[in-house]
Amino acid sequence: MRAAVNQWWAPAYGAALVLALTWPFLVPGEAFALRDMMVFDQMALTRASLGWGDLPARNVPQDALLGILPHPVLFLRVFMVAAAACAAWAGHRLGRSPLGKAAAMTVAVWNPFVVERLLQGQWSLAAAAWLLPLVALRLHPASGLAHWLASLTPTGAIAAACVARSPVISVITCLPWVVAGIFAGAGGTSSAASADLFAPRAEAFTGTLGALAGLGGIWNAHAVPGSRTVGFALFGIALFALLALTWREVPRRWLALAGLGFLIALLSWAGLLGPVVAHVPGAGLLRDGHKWLILAIPAFVAAAGALDPRRALAALTFALLQVPDAPVAVAALTPTTVEVPAIHHQGRDVLFESRPTLVLIGDHPTVDPAPKAFNVVESGALTVDGVAVDPPSLRWTAAQAAVDDPQRLRELGVGVVVRADGEVVDTQARVRGWPWTGVALFALWCMVPLLLCGIDHNKRRKRADQGF
Repeated sequence: MRAAVNQWWAPAYGAALVLALTWPFLVPGEAFALRDMMVFDQMALTRASLGWGDLPARNVPQDALLGILPHPVLFLRVFMVAAAACAAWAGHRLGRSPLGKAAAMTVAVWNPFVVERLLQGQWSLAAAAWLLPLVALRLHPASGLAHWLASLTPTGAIAAACVARSPVISVITCLPWVVAGIFAGAGGTSSAASADLFAPRAEAFTGTLGALAGLGGIWNAHAVPGSRTVGFALFGIALFALLALTWREVPRRWLALAGLGFLIALLSWAGLLGPVVAHVPGAGLLRDGHKWLILAIPAFVAAAGALDPRRALAALTFALLQVPDAPVAVAALTPTTVEVPAIHHQGRDVLFESRPTLVLIGDHPTVDPAPKAFNVVESGALTVDGVAVDPPSLRWTAAQAAVDDPQRLRELGVGVVVRADGEVVDTQARVRGWPWTGVALFALWCMVPLLLCGIDHNKRRKRADQGF
């Protein structure tokens, strides 16, 4: 009987953790839309999804992959559940006792960073956080595949590159957005004001430092589970204190990366990242300083796994209690209905004379689905709490100024104009060509699994040769 329990407790507990946070992805529905999340089955491959649109390449290669898949919604469902399962598996591998394994699994799957990023709609970043402990384990080929999938978002690509120490894969997975950022002309900086607005924030009874210690403290108070607004974040401080007891058991590289993640978050909180974000090319990636806490997750999981059984049980309890309502909070992710404008664009760029960057779906402002379904002249303007965070793109500004001038619109590459009164005007502009550099780099990114299989095959052959 004990043998049977020992054999099945881990899969059962891991499955419970995974299902508790990913159940909305198993609910029937046609689309997922929540704040930064917008996934539906009519998505298309566009210049913007390749990083060569009017805005910085923040969703590359994520949107490009969704644009070529026949069923993006199905992919999202499978991907999110699989990513959470990878976190549970990696936690189990890092644990040194049954309770240590359970604690590591809990910290890996059930933590405020993942929950808050899910509620912000940053599904690919949450998935990267789940995948990172597996990347850190450096198991072939599983860790390589986890590295590749984590790179759906630039932040995940950088985090995985820091953890993996796999130069070739790291370069290939970063190239699509790095090259687009350099040559597509959308820029890689942001405003100093945005760094302040996206700085970590305090949570109830913990202050900002206490919130960060538990991997919480996201800038958007609306993306925080209710339990953390009434004091449950205090359990995150208790968890941090327990994990600190086993710091010597954590690989030094992971500790260093955790320190780097906390340093970036603290610099953001102190208001010291504004000049960097505003003036250093590519530093726009740092404006949301809180998200770099992702680098601390492998160290947290390893530390939990190294605890003795009594302390591991306490760590498991504290991890659950710091976000006890997580399964209820993620209900906001349940599928919904998305209305995509039906425009006869024939592959040409569409300009909306009056369409907001964010649309309201339910009670939440959500990114506009139109730019994910066809080529759109995007504004990208963003205002948070009355403060202009991102100005509109130059092409959008020029096109709006020339909305009554078909010749100028053709020069700007605008083929269709949708006016505020609903009238659709055809400017007779040609279809803009594909950015073949972007296509080639995305194709190279898609070939990473084949490269990993080749590397794994060569290693197996070398081991076989050595055996003879």
